[in-house]
Amino acid sequence: MNAAVGASAAGIAFVIILAVLVGTVRPRRYATVAEFYVAARVVRPWWNGAAISSEFTSAAVCLGLAGLIATHGASMLWYPAGAAAGYVVILALVVAPLRRSGTYTLPDFAQWRLGSTALRRFATCHVLVIGLLYLVAQLHAAGLVIHLLTGLPHGAGWLMVALVSVVVALAGGMGSVTSVQAVQYWLKLIVFTGVGVVLWCAWRCGGVTGPPEVAGFAVPAAAESIAGAGDTSLPGVLTVLLACALGTMGLPHIIVRVYTNPDGRSARRSIVATQVLLGLFFLLLPLYGILGRVHVPGAHEDEIVLMLPGKMLPGLAGDVLTGLLAAGAFAAFLATSCGVLAAVGGAVSACVTRPSVGAFRVAVAMIMGAALTLTSLTTPGSSVLLVILGFSLSAATFCPLLLLGIWWRRLTAPGVAAGFAVGGGLTVVLVAGDLVGVYLGVVSRYPAPFAVPLSFAVMMLISLVTPGRVPLGVDRMMAVMHLPEDLAGPSEDRSSLGDGRSSS
Repeated sequence: MNAAVGASAAGIAFVIILAVLVGTVRPRRYATVAEFYVAARVVRPWWNGAAISSEFTSAAVCLGLAGLIATHGASMLWYPAGAAAGYVVILALVVAPLRRSGTYTLPDFAQWRLGSTALRRFATCHVLVIGLLYLVAQLHAAGLVIHLLTGLPHGAGWLMVALVSVVVALAGGMGSVTSVQAVQYWLKLIVFTGVGVVLWCAWRCGGVTGPPEVAGFAVPAAAESIAGAGDTSLPGVLTVLLACALGTMGLPHIIVRVYTNPDGRSARRSIVATQVLLGLFFLLLPLYGILGRVHVPGAHEDEIVLMLPGKMLPGLAGDVLTGLLAAGAFAAFLATSCGVLAAVGGAVSACVTRPSVGAFRVAVAMIMGAALTLTSLTTPGSSVLLVILGFSLSAATFCPLLLLGIWWRRLTAPGVAAGFAVGGGLTVVLVAGDLVGVYLGVVSRYPAPFAVPLSFAVMMLISLVTPGRVPLGVDRMMAVMHLPEDLAGPSEDRSSLGDGRSSS
């Protein structure tokens, strides 16, 4: 075993041990399933913001996005702007009304707002699909990283991430997941900042030489693209910006965070904290993108960041820096995987059986099993592509549900179901057709600008022609969501998770 492999193994082992200790040692005991799922609403805003930032800075951000900047040029710098815009939309239009609704999951909100159990099940299916896309992206990236750094089979990386994520999620629910994610955010920020500064100083101070000319920073359009991801053209960039700005609110592992705070004001502060902390992390992406473009040209997007230390500083210094980056990358895989498992597990378990901690734990194990199966049946690709596809599906389904459900009283269950079928179905059909060679022109390459407006239009049109399906208590619901907490009355738990009792 050479020094680079040993340092990488040590870094990964450190992250695993840290995650297990933080997530499983003396986990909090909860009186109800609802408390288990939302950490008893006692998470502080900045701690919650660190956890949200941690699960958002997944493999696609830490490795894939920096790789895209290195490979495809400066136009990829717009991608973080899409994520920032997504949190602005959440803060302005979603977080306070959704927090006041008292529902913990997106399917719960659909049932409470529109009075349809069938719609809740339909929404749960979409939550599961988006969650699996995220998990498969993390597992593939983990396998690629483990193979690159240690030579172990890709399956070893999948199993490491899967086992630790399941252990943390099962140990203490959202409380354990939040603690692990918050700690891992600061670990990632320190590691990627420190290593990036060392590599940049080594290059600019003359210790490392690179190609004499890197001006212009422009390359041809990406050959591999899903839903606009990796496309350097203006339509491609705008497609991804739209998907990120409108899709962030529908990511199950993000939106559930508004309930882990004690009240709506704390939830809003959590989103503000998230914007600040993500902004700090996003400053590092151009740094690694430039270094990768100069020193690791032609490498796989998810490998560029991890290859930099060995290419720029061969020897002991490069090996140590590689081990640190391995720790940061593995923390990224775990943070996102834990959050997705907890959020999707809660939504699925509440939909298919009587709410209980036991049902939640079974759902978590089954979801990870499904993710491992899908990972083994698919070939590794760019993690960014799968994540952008998840954003696109969310933008075409849950974004219209949330915005119209919160701000338009005439929305009906048939309208939402039709919008989900049209918007989500069109996105999947266009992306699948593009992958197998069935090309429908600009619509296939850039689905979000077509699917999202169409979903909004279908939801509104079908709702207008089914006025008899408007819920009877819609005025009361709108008042609950839009009046301040002190005027609307005491907070009420309307989640499907509220009736069960914890056995932990």
